[in-house]
Amino acid sequence: MELVLQQVLSGLATGGIYASVALAVVMIYQAIEHFNFAQGEMAMFSTYVAWSLIQIGMPYWVAFGLTLVISFIGGVLIERIVLRPLHRAPILSQIIAFIALFVIFNSVAGWIFTYTIKPFPSPFPEEPIFGTFISTHQVGVIGVTLVMLGILFVFFNFSRIGLAMRAAAQNPESSRLVGIPVGWMTALGWGLASAIGAVAGMMVAPIVFLEPNMMVGILLYGFAGALLGGVTSPTGAVVGGFLVGVIENLVGTFVPFIGTELKLTVALVIIVGVLTIKPSGLFGRPVVTRV
Repeated sequence: MELVLQQVLSGLATGGIYASVALAVVMIYQAIEHFNFAQGEMAMFSTYVAWSLIQIGMPYWVAFGLTLVISFIGGVLIERIVLRPLHRAPILSQIIAFIALFVIFNSVAGWIFTYTIKPFPSPFPEEPIFGTFISTHQVGVIGVTLVMLGILFVFFNFSRIGLAMRAAAQNPESSRLVGIPVGWMTALGWGLASAIGAVAGMMVAPIVFLEPNMMVGILLYGFAGALLGGVTSPTGAVVGGFLVGVIENLVGTFVPFIGTELKLTVALVIIVGVLTIKPSGLFGRPVVTRV
């Protein structure tokens, strides 16, 4: 029983990171109805930005906030410069652009910062507060994820810009008729997703260390969390991310042939299972296409 509790708590901690990535994935999907395969690499590059700011002597939380601002601006610029011209292009062209962004961010990060593994500081104290079951950093990750979800809930439900972004995502044509600049709402969605991804990168870096390929597996778990919770529901994405973390830990511990080597296949099984059984996810709404 103690082992089960430990694995559940540890799964919730890693699930907090998956939830952040899933949330960023859903933000992009609601804006353009496609997955951004470069989401993890954008988060990784933002984490390198934070690391550089800390290296020059900036306090952690100041570097954290400045990184979010830089990531937000970067996400907006990527949408305006790279993806806006592809707005009416075939889906395959957009997917190729995402793959190109993946390769560019990965290569540029390796070129600038090298592929040497670097330690990344945690903003939380080292002393555990729940014994050996879960570390303080893991508790902090869960807290940061929930706070971020709360901020987004307030933003999308009680602010004019947030309501306009929701309207633009759900019905672009009607939004244009009432004067909402749909293009800029999409760009703001990219900026928010980039900032959310940066949070995920800065939370995972103290655990897996900082290097250009650190987010490849994390992104796959994020996709699984987004699909499990529902790609049309930010809250569902967070719940799905936490569930994926718990499922991954329990399966890896109690299914002998999975272990640690095949943990990544758990995410793939979840993705295939959700797409086969319930494509809308646990909390998503079914997509109806009128012809």
